[in-house]
Amino acid sequence: MAPPILKLDDIFLSFGGAPLLAGAGLQIEPGDKICLVGRNGSGKSTLLKIAAGLVEAQSGEVFRHPSSTVRYLEQAPDFAGFKTVQAYAEAGLGPGDNPYRVTYLLSHLGLTGDEDPKMLSGGESRRAALARVMAPEPDILLLDEPTNHLDLPTIEWLEGELQKTRSALVLISHDRRFLEKVSKATVWLDRGTSRRLDKGFAHFEAWRDQVLEAEELEQHKLGKSIEREEHWLRYGVTARRKRNMRRLGELQTMRSNYRGHKGPQGTVQATVSDAQESGRLVIEADKITKSFGERAIVTPFSIRVHRGDCIGLVGPNGAGKTTLLKMLTGQLSPDSGIVKLGTNLEIATLDQKREDLDPEDTLANYLTDGRGENLLVNGEQRHVTGYMKEFLFQPEQARTPIRNLSGGERARLMLARILSRPTNLLILDEPTNDLDIETLDLLQEIVAGFPGTVILVSHDRDFLDRTVTSTIAPAVPDAPDGRWIEYAGGYSDMLVQRKGALEERKKAEKAAEKPKTQQATASGSSKVKLSFKQKFALENLPKEMAKAEAEIAKREQVMADPNLFTRDPAAFNRLAGEMEKLRASLADMEEEWLELEMLREELEG
Repeated sequence: MAPPILKLDDIFLSFGGAPLLAGAGLQIEPGDKICLVGRNGSGKSTLLKIAAGLVEAQSGEVFRHPSSTVRYLEQAPDFAGFKTVQAYAEAGLGPGDNPYRVTYLLSHLGLTGDEDPKMLSGGESRRAALARVMAPEPDILLLDEPTNHLDLPTIEWLEGELQKTRSALVLISHDRRFLEKVSKATVWLDRGTSRRLDKGFAHFEAWRDQVLEAEELEQHKLGKSIEREEHWLRYGVTARRKRNMRRLGELQTMRSNYRGHKGPQGTVQATVSDAQESGRLVIEADKITKSFGERAIVTPFSIRVHRGDCIGLVGPNGAGKTTLLKMLTGQLSPDSGIVKLGTNLEIATLDQKREDLDPEDTLANYLTDGRGENLLVNGEQRHVTGYMKEFLFQPEQARTPIRNLSGGERARLMLARILSRPTNLLILDEPTNDLDIETLDLLQEIVAGFPGTVILVSHDRDFLDRTVTSTIAPAVPDAPDGRWIEYAGGYSDMLVQRKGALEERKKAEKAAEKPKTQQATASGSSKVKLSFKQKFALENLPKEMAKAEAEIAKREQVMADPNLFTRDPAAFNRLAGEMEKLRASLADMEEEWLELEMLREELEG
């Protein structure tokens, strides 16, 4: 094992009150690709700043190899003194570094280098900062939310760059798919301390759950030990006073450990407030168009959105996703065509810019609309502090100005307000920005189980795959020309269908190049059909999938028993293993069925 080039050990830091970091550590070796995960407010960004030398720990050891170079991605880059983005990015280069790297990175990040830093948007500033830290190819690259404000093509490009870089990486990101593809080790920051798993993020959640279950079991055992010792003290033999005093001391230590145990931070618990059911047809758009000057944003596009649909909008920045979303929801009139909204619509919107938030407003006032201490949730009067707790806000934060909240806390606050109001049409514009993994899980469950209709814009591929029933994307992903296509399923399904369509187009082009005599011969031949084996699979796979789902449901019901792990850990682990195999088998069957169904549709024209 190579010696570490950066090591943080037993780091302690407090800003008053409970410590933010208490015994946290981080070890980086050459070539490491580490993802740093934890709840919002757990200290991830602070630990990264300590590693970069921007924040000083109150105690603990910090070692950086004297010859190693470290670059840290700033959340708010300082452009003072730079006339162009190119000059700012090149200032990050060291002696001997290749200036062409700056041009290459800026180009792939959608910048020319000639931009005036004073005129950059938040997203453009972030891209310029990314080019500056990546260009020198440092020994250690510390990236805090590098995918924020990047579109999907750029995120996928960045994945490839980071996978092949020689730099050691430490990443903080809310994008699961990005972490799964780039990371090879995981550091979990939880309740001030850190744990390391020498596997990538794909293995994190199962490992985290095992750690928490073992911790809960240990606490349960400690509680039982305390009960036994207290019984012994009350009714045991009173002789051998010295031994009794020793056991009394041990009991006091156990009590202290039991009382002082800080359990994991709770999970967000929430449901959407019920609204009157909308009409079956929610939105109907017929041949709508939109242009800005000579540039076509939407060419004739038609869609019917029905109650219960969950539709995702994807595409590169500037393709017109938000414009199309505003037209579909009646906020923007099309240049031509008609948009009809259904009946009884109660619309709630989560805007990516969080423009609905007044930084001087307090949390309580924002949630109640200034109507005192209570709010109405699902027809029930709730005290605002009790409702805030469900979204992991402390009662003392009720009078806190919104300007003091982190990006993730602001997103959680807007989510709390939206979910307290009756709604049957959810409009979510980049809803996953700044959310931690647990809150993402909640949002995913809400969207997937929402009885109404959802339209969302997102660059989060994993979130799209887990939630949407169809995906709207530009017909030409690399150079959007205003044409949009609706694909069945999530982002991965869209890629499969797009690939199939591309292959069919190539076949058609080849056929068109054949001599007419060959075409005539081909037209006279028998029509291609599914093989017997393919037909059999297409008919029987749905039955097999239903069986697998039933088996999964049976095991889920058994594992729902909260005492199962304590009572019979072997049975719990066996069921968990069976569940993993069944889910993998179900995913394979679903993919095979989708490919066969697409093939059938193609052959039948």
